[in-house]
Amino acid sequence: MNSSSDEQLLMADGCAVRVVDAPRVASVRERMPAEADLADTAEVFGLLADSRRLRMLVALLDGELCVCDLAAVSGMSESAASHALRLLRAHRVVTARRSGRMAYYRLADAHVRMLLDLAVAHIEHTEAVHPERES
Repeated sequence: MNSSSDEQLLMADGCAVRVVDAPRVASVRERMPAEADLADTAEVFGLLADSRRLRMLVALLDGELCVCDLAAVSGMSESAASHALRLLRAHRVVTARRSGRMAYYRLADAHVRMLLDLAVAHIEHTEAVHPERES
């Protein structure tokens, strides 16, 4: 590594910041996913940040459901549920199967299932810190 790249590692967001473990920082940077992949991942997490969409996804952990049932589970109108499902489908979180005029949704794959299972398990065994509630 040359001295100019060392200096770049020591600079973060225009501020002089000491890097304690420069080789490790360089290694992490090399393995970092492409910016487009990180942006796509952030969008998926953004979709999961809505409790009604998340409620639909948790319901799909038990298997396939139609739009009407997902609307009932989530407390959304069928139109809002359908819109939410379109977003989730566009980001490959759910897939759809048509049967006549009905659409049935399921989780897209085992990765989505694992992500939801881990998130639910995490919340069940930890207590979230809510600064706005502390007083």
